[in-house]
Amino acid sequence: GLHHIGIPVRSLERSLVWYRELFGFEPEFIQAAEGNGLDQIVQLTDAKLRMAFIRLPNVLLEFLEYERPVGIDFDRRNCDIGAIHVCFEVDDIAAVHRRLEQHGISFTTPPVAQQGAIAGHQICYFRDPDGIQLELWQQPVA
Repeated sequence: GLHHIGIPVRSLERSLVWYRELFGFEPEFIQAAEGNGLDQIVQLTDAKLRMAFIRLPNVLLEFLEYERPVGIDFDRRNCDIGAIHVCFEVDDIAAVHRRLEQHGISFTTPPVAQQGAIAGHQICYFRDPDGIQLELWQQPVA
């Protein structure tokens, strides 16, 4: 089945432009939501939000901009509970890393080869405009 990842963002427009320019992701739709049980679902009073769904091969990214209430900025370290990250599997991590760097994206490290159970896999981390941790991942080349 398709997995959903919900990502609250400060500006839906900014995020959609960023993910479109860097990855070519296009939303299936953009929709507003309030009432109709939303308060109970999201556990907030008088909630109002806009959302956009981006369908990838095996995951649906669900970007959520809360108009009410306005949330605090993302401030999690990678070790903090709840600080999930989104990982994009790529075929050529070196090429994607170079392309993103050319767009001004800064990485914590260049792609790093892993050891142990994931020996041969390569990963590198970077952040989106809201500071949300993202990862590139390449499996070993056969």
